[in-house]
Amino acid sequence: MTAPKQLEALSGSCLIIPCGFKKTPGNNGEKFDNNRETFGVWIKNNTQYFENPNNVIFNSSKKENIYPMKIIGNLRQKNCTTLFSNLTTKHTERYYFRIEDGEFKVVDRCNFIEINIQDSPQSPSIEIPADLKEKTSVSITCSAPTPCPHSPPELTWNLQADSQRQTETNTDGSFTTKIQKTITLSDTHDGFTIRCSARYPVNEGQPKTAETLKTLNVSYAPKNTSVSISPSGSVSVGIWVNLTCSSRAKPAVINFIWFRRSKDGDQKVAEGESYSLNATEGGAYYCMATNDLGNQTSGKINLTVGAGIDNSKKIIFGVAAVILILILLIICIWCFRKIQQQQQQQPAFELDLQSPAPKTEDNLHYGELNFKKRAEDSSASPQDRSRQEDTVYADVKVSQSGNSSTEAAEKPEDVYAQVKKK
Repeated sequence: MTAPKQLEALSGSCLIIPCGFKKTPGNNGEKFDNNRETFGVWIKNNTQYFENPNNVIFNSSKKENIYPMKIIGNLRQKNCTTLFSNLTTKHTERYYFRIEDGEFKVVDRCNFIEINIQDSPQSPSIEIPADLKEKTSVSITCSAPTPCPHSPPELTWNLQADSQRQTETNTDGSFTTKIQKTITLSDTHDGFTIRCSARYPVNEGQPKTAETLKTLNVSYAPKNTSVSISPSGSVSVGIWVNLTCSSRAKPAVINFIWFRRSKDGDQKVAEGESYSLNATEGGAYYCMATNDLGNQTSGKINLTVGAGIDNSKKIIFGVAAVILILILLIICIWCFRKIQQQQQQQPAFELDLQSPAPKTEDNLHYGELNFKKRAEDSSASPQDRSRQEDTVYADVKVSQSGNSSTEAAEKPEDVYAQVKKK
């Protein structure tokens, strides 16, 4: 028997078992004769035909069989292809095939088929060429295994469908359903995810669906190449300016080249992602990004140089400003100290003191004391002047508080106090 070693099918659907056989002598030397009526028998689990007749699940010579199977191939032409319908998971078994042609009765004990019945369908596959580059046309295929070509799956994807669904026979006799799309690649396809779904019809209930995703990996030459400048706007002479080139490419950019436009033609001035220069005069600059697939040139950017102060003058002005600030600081400190010295040298000649008079049981007396130095008597003796130097006279006016204002007016008194300095 020639048949696939393994087959997988969906419960609720059907399965085509591709099958063929070669003519070989029987046990007693009988030979296959295609002129005779020929029958096919399917046996599960083992090859014991007579010992365990319950293992015989199908015999084309009988009208009723245990399993819903039907040989659709022409046995006289050595084609034993079989349709297995109304599958359930209990049909997962190992199957052997037997030929009965008159006296020629033989089982292939060496070859068998493993049939696996699943509740979920197999996922479709997306076929994409290995090397994807922009500007090339490629064919992308979505295919799904088709256990039963009588009920092929419906294939859909997120690419515009431009071809009909096709069911093809594989080399081992199994079937595959495909859809195909041809596209011309660009950088916009890089990272694009293709989604393909296979929708399988079943005998009862909703169709069963499986899905596959695959992301495109497309190489492309540099795109969106541009130049930026820092600082921007007009700059002064002597200022350092930094130019930066950016570009999107796959594979990455391997080289950046800088050019300056002039009357004599564009001149190459540097290489690298960044270019720093001392601004002495204005000009137009641009860069070119290159990778393995090509290159792209950016737009130009203008460097404007205005009248400015060179670095030496800036240093002079800075030093002068610092010196001026130091001079002003010294003057302020000197003035502050001068004022402090004057305040410390000024004597205090007068002291006004107001204090309440001591209380008595009957009356309260308030005194106002003014201390004054009396002029020295020129006629006084030296000894008297010496004593007078240690004596301070104070005029004390005493106002007596009483019950009657008349009584206070009748007794005005001046009291002199003599205070000795310590």
